[in-house]
Amino acid sequence: MTARLVVLAAGPGVTIQDAGRRGYSRWGVTGCGPMDPAAFQLANRALGNDPQATAIEISAAGLEVTAEGGALDLALVGGAFDVRLDDRRLPSAVALRLEPGARLSVRAGASGAWCYLAVAGSIDLPPVLGSHATHTRSGLGGLDGRGLKPGDRLAILGSRRVIEAASAIDTGVLGEARGPIRVVLGPQDDHFSADQIDAFLGRDWRLSPRSDRMAHALEGEPLTHARGHDIVSDAVAHGAIQVPGSGLPFVLMADRQPTGGYPKIATVIGADLGRMAQIRPGESVRFRAVTLDEAVAARRRMVEGLARPVRLSPVVRETFTAADLLGLNLVSGMVDAQTPHPGERSDGE
Repeated sequence: MTARLVVLAAGPGVTIQDAGRRGYSRWGVTGCGPMDPAAFQLANRALGNDPQATAIEISAAGLEVTAEGGALDLALVGGAFDVRLDDRRLPSAVALRLEPGARLSVRAGASGAWCYLAVAGSIDLPPVLGSHATHTRSGLGGLDGRGLKPGDRLAILGSRRVIEAASAIDTGVLGEARGPIRVVLGPQDDHFSADQIDAFLGRDWRLSPRSDRMAHALEGEPLTHARGHDIVSDAVAHGAIQVPGSGLPFVLMADRQPTGGYPKIATVIGADLGRMAQIRPGESVRFRAVTLDEAVAARRRMVEGLARPVRLSPVVRETFTAADLLGLNLVSGMVDAQTPHPGERSDGE
């Protein structure tokens, strides 16, 4: 029987994603793919998968799954989510075995907006334009172009056993979580005066609740344009920061449109796309300009880090319920309390 991953609960924004739908932007087809590409790759690499293999992207709304027809080895990487296997709490970045009937729940935790659930094997779905990536606005990819919902059963082909015990995944290769988001200015920074560029870099911006996979909308004091807010539409990149007529920037994310007609004051560097994605609505963000050489060097360090073997550390259990203790053999031997040990005095001696 083919093992399946069964969805017990899923909030909005939980979708199937792979590395993205490439080569179709010229026809107006959005690329999609993961909001946090590095976390997505690390989850796959922890199981020995192709780094671009299909996985589940989990939003802060959460997901609960079980296995049927056989155990499944899984890896979870992303924000600091609350992860539990049945009633046992696990690290937010973890590789584990999910036995049939056991329940893995992933809920919003201390920080972060997205995480990725990879499986040792392949999710059996038909590709659309060469990809499994889900674009819910157009209904392309994934499961009929929609998010996951309770009752969905994902068949796992070629499931493999690679995890002996639950293990924490070292996420150091994802970089620091603090500090300003690094950007390269342009390509239309000439549409803004020097004082407005300084304002963009010097202000705290707040992520709007209107943000989604298409764009992160920023709130704060509006910027002003020096040369108008319309340009001839041109291609946009993941991380491009448009400034429309309102003066409030949009950071274009995984489901971005292929082209846009607003000037782009800056672009988030590739190494910081994951950090940008993990900001929650209501949280603040600042930007820092770096050179193109610095952006390339940061990207190279991340790529090289992700190419190294993934470091796993066995999870040490810190808490036990009474039921857990009753199920353990805590006796290592027996002692006859009436018989003195050699060298000990008996009563009356």
